[in-house]
Amino acid sequence: MAVPKRKKSKMKVRMRKAQKKAEIAATTTCPECGAPMQTHRACPSCGKYRGRQVVTVDTAKD
Repeated sequence: MAVPKRKKSKMKVRMRKAQKKAEIAATTTCPECGAPMQTHRACPSCGKYRGRQVVTVDTAKD
C-alpha cells in the first residue's frame, strides 16, 4: 500500500482546502408571480413549477 514519504505542510493543505467553498445558489424570477426563486425548485410564494401548481401555499399570515 502506498504511504506518503513526507508530511504535507500546512500551506499545501490550506491551498487544497481553499478550493472547497460554498457556492451561492442561482436564483431566477418566477414567471407566474415575479418573486425570486431558486432554479429547478417550486416557487415559495405561489407554489408553481413549470406552469403547474405543485405546492399549496398558505397566504394567510398570522
